[in-house]
Amino acid sequence: MRLTRIHIDAALVPGREIDLPEGAAAHLARVLRLGVGDACVLFNGDGHDYAARIVAAGKRQLRVAVGAATAVDRESPLSVVLLQGVARGEKMDLILQKATELGVATIVPLWSQRSEVRLDGARAEKRLAHWRSVVAAACEQSGRAQVPDVAAPVALDRATASLPDGALRLTLDPDGDAALSTLAVRPASTVVLAVGPEGGWSPRDREQLRAAGFGGLRLGPRILRTETAGLAAIAALQARFGDLG
Repeated sequence: MRLTRIHIDAALVPGREIDLPEGAAAHLARVLRLGVGDACVLFNGDGHDYAARIVAAGKRQLRVAVGAATAVDRESPLSVVLLQGVARGEKMDLILQKATELGVATIVPLWSQRSEVRLDGARAEKRLAHWRSVVAAACEQSGRAQVPDVAAPVALDRATASLPDGALRLTLDPDGDAALSTLAVRPASTVVLAVGPEGGWSPRDREQLRAAGFGGLRLGPRILRTETAGLAAIAALQARFGDLG
């Protein structure tokens, strides 16, 4: 039987006991009906799963004993950095969740000229925390033991100015010059994929992307919505150059 995996934002040391966060404790106790003596798996993003067993239970608290660590290798040899125009509500959650399941390494939410969503101050901090929880939950489900980084939202020009050197830079474009069959991607490479918001890229955005070295990638003749485009491209890239096969 597959054990429930729980992400913990804390150090995990075999032989020690820890109290689970309230949300995780409630899920195990109230939803899954686990109690003292039951087993689960913990991970904190360090690349390992940690066997654990519940040793004490209260109304809102579960205490677990941390057991042996097991290295987990479910990361793709293709490192995909997703620059994603911020989308509304559940659309953004869907993008983050499925991109994580497909093996994306880093997600950078960004603002562009036609962005329909604007966040600032406390709202931005709250939304970023929510996005990171969505990604952690996707790792719980998909078996990943390394949690993709979700950066704070930035403007397009700032995002393109801080990209890894040597990465292949692509943005989806039905009229683009490149197709999957013509791409040359070396093993263990990094691909940066830029996907526009619901309103698409403006002419100014496209000029900024060209100036930053982004080429247009054709996936087909149809124009895809923002919540479809990045996921389709990541899946296609992973199938050709990563670990989907």
